Amino acid sequence: MATKKGGQLSGTDLIHGDSGVPYFKGAGGAVAPSISVSTTFRNPHPEENVKPYAQVDLRNPERHMYSRYTQEASSRAEHVLSKILNGYALTYASGLNSVFAALLHYQPKRIAIRGGYHGCYASIAIYQRSQPTVEIIDLDAEYKPGDFCMLETPVNPYGEARDIQYYADKIHKVGGKLMVDSTFAPPPLQDPFQFGADCVMHSGTKYFGGHSDLLCGVLVVKTVEEWRQLHHDRIFIGCSMGSLEAWLLLRSLKTLHLRVPRQSETASALAKWLQSVSKTSKGQTFEGIPGGIVTRVWHSSLQGTDARGFNPRNQMPGGFNPTFSIEFASTELASRLPHSLKYFVPATSLGGVESLVEHRLGSDPGANPSIVRLSIGVEELEDLKADLRQGLQKIGRIQAKL
Repeated sequence: MATKKGGQLSGTDLIHGDSGVPYFKGAGGAVAPSISVSTTFRNPHPEENVKPYAQVDLRNPERHMYSRYTQEASSRAEHVLSKILNGYALTYASGLNSVFAALLHYQPKRIAIRGGYHGCYASIAIYQRSQPTVEIIDLDAEYKPGDFCMLETPVNPYGEARDIQYYADKIHKVGGKLMVDSTFAPPPLQDPFQFGADCVMHSGTKYFGGHSDLLCGVLVVKTVEEWRQLHHDRIFIGCSMGSLEAWLLLRSLKTLHLRVPRQSETASALAKWLQSVSKTSKGQTFEGIPGGIVTRVWHSSLQGTDARGFNPRNQMPGGFNPTFSIEFASTELASRLPHSLKYFVPATSLGGVESLVEHRLGSDPGANPSIVRLSIGVEELEDLKADLRQGLQKIGRIQAKL
């Protein structure tokens, strides 16, 4: 599997990365894959002299038998994902399906994790029902043999980056494995394998899907042998993607190299602008926005270098995450912003072409009640900035009345 330098994402790979999967290429063949929702496929006649399905290479299937095993759109999407993620990618019905599949695959004795998406903790809790001796430890606890490190970076909902290489070295010293949830930093922003990850997870619902219309999870591993084991498990766990969702994913991947860099660039500019808002003292104004409303902005582009020498710019050469959070002076103000905006849709999730805004407490009961998460879409920067400006001015007037 060829490895590309960080920060590069080939549109050619996204369009033609599935060319190695056997499918109809002759005259009259469809340029865009057809939508097939069939769950089952005709078996060959004995006289056709076709090899038994048990001998079919499930990574490069010459034919299909049952969609829980393989079907055209998911096989093609997995080849494209493998190209751009520099490993062997397997799709699942949702991001949390892929998390749970990783837990079953690695069978950890202890799981090192801190913060991040609350759904992962719910998946771990379900896993613990069958493995009650499994412990949860902090990322910076002392590691032991049998440990499994689940590192999310950039971390949800804040959007700050963590040092992959540091935790890779730490877990590998005890013979453990590192899985990186890179959902917030899809290609071309970050390649966790370059910094020691053993497995990479993405909620493909987000940037890979890109249009807020499908659920998908992705696991990426370094060897085809490990891919085949995960594929075998997926068959009998029963968490394959649906046929329509796989088709939508394959469609969406073709524009990933156009969407993500634009979203990243716009988000970085907005984070810098919002940081200026947050540094404006109460009683002062910034571009007509009263100071003291926004109290903090989190974004990997604003981190700088930490005490260990880690700087997100070295880990994310392709740009910074398009999703990040801002903190308000009160829960009341945070709850008002989402419905004070025009172009930002007040909804959970992230990664779509439309910008989303969420009072995070609404979907995560454990979240800081004063934070609002922004997922930046592909709209014009100045339009989004103007929308945030008028929204902040509006809640500034609300604050004056409190």
